[in-house]
Amino acid sequence: MIDTTVFQNKTAVYYTLGCKLNFSETSTIGKILREAGVRTARKGEKADICVVNTCSVTEMADKKCRQAIHRLVKQHPGAFVVVTGCYAQLKPGDVAKIKGVDVVLGAEQKGDLLQYLGDLHKHEEGEAFTTTTKDIRSFSPSCSRGDRTRFFLKVQDGCDYFCSYCTIPFARGRSRNGTIASMVEQAEQAAAEGGKEIVLTGVNIGDFGKTSGETFFDLVKALDQVEGIERYRISSIEPNLLTDEIIEFVSRSRRFMPHFHIPLQSGCDEVLKLMRRRYDTALFASKIKKIKEVMPDAFIGVDVIVGTRGETEAYFEQAYQFISGLDVTQLHVFSYSERPGTQALKIDYVVSPEEKHQRSQRLLALSDEKTQAFYARHIGQTMQVLMEKSKAGTPMHGFTANYIRVEVENDESLDNQMINVRLGEFNEEMTALKGTILMNDEV
Repeated sequence: MIDTTVFQNKTAVYYTLGCKLNFSETSTIGKILREAGVRTARKGEKADICVVNTCSVTEMADKKCRQAIHRLVKQHPGAFVVVTGCYAQLKPGDVAKIKGVDVVLGAEQKGDLLQYLGDLHKHEEGEAFTTTTKDIRSFSPSCSRGDRTRFFLKVQDGCDYFCSYCTIPFARGRSRNGTIASMVEQAEQAAAEGGKEIVLTGVNIGDFGKTSGETFFDLVKALDQVEGIERYRISSIEPNLLTDEIIEFVSRSRRFMPHFHIPLQSGCDEVLKLMRRRYDTALFASKIKKIKEVMPDAFIGVDVIVGTRGETEAYFEQAYQFISGLDVTQLHVFSYSERPGTQALKIDYVVSPEEKHQRSQRLLALSDEKTQAFYARHIGQTMQVLMEKSKAGTPMHGFTANYIRVEVENDESLDNQMINVRLGEFNEEMTALKGTILMNDEV
């Protein structure tokens, strides 16, 4: 039993880098500390505890993690500093040497954060507590919203795919998950707390069921029955795991939104082979076609990596043309970053930083074209929007079922409310459609 008296009236700040899964896990860490008596520090207030949840998907992510740690140590002198996440798992020794860091927790330890805090006295040197990748077994549940309107439900962790460019399997371990029963229970609790929308998160969520003998489709069907939750969104799911039965179910579901995020990574089959991806462009195109056949207005986000080793100029042009022809809504573009220990380092052809930047800019411009065309098709329509709280004096934003960002005048009473909005023209930044709120009798 941990003595929590030392935590009473202490304050904490949290800093998260990386994916939605990290944000979900940080929220859970915050909940653990709150239940122990720690409150979140107010803006400008010096904190007693700093928690940094790191990412290591690129070299730039590593750099940002180090910068964030240095900044928090400076802003909160004397605070007990805890670093966890993927960078902490992959480079615990390096992180422990950063001035001001007290404890470094790996993937297996982050869920038991309290037992590593001791009496909150600063350490002379940072201590690292990690487990080797092959021994990472536990699944730490997480369903929380932090300061957001949407809840993020962690359904799966780890990955068995070992793509040639990726370190995530080394940082998070093998694929594992909780049970469907436990996921339903967490969704019911979110509904009891007033949650209306849940995003399903994980490292490779389509692989759900490895440790429980269930399937992701079984999970989707079970969550669809939870009363009180009005919207679910499926975060990134591998194209080879996005089955036609899942797509068809979402098209019929009242609760699962017509919104998909599907990693492509390259639109060139030769590069996909070098990446050790488990599909080709023909399969990917067939998934997009299937979605659009049954949900013409579905939002489809796509991950693309540019400049990976082996991506010649001809291969990139082939990829660009393939992506250009896809009926997708938005591209999430990443520049390839060399990661120690990955198989991609054995590939000879190297793309220069300048060429990576140029390719990235071309794809980002293509993404803007596709997103704005998708938004423009919906101008004049009336749609339901779930509003999210915003800073005073700024416009309020929310999303339609198919993930169109809508901007309305700020009204705090609308936070977490589902309202009917007539979609108007683009805002000045071209990042949202201006909306007119309609009364029930105007719909």
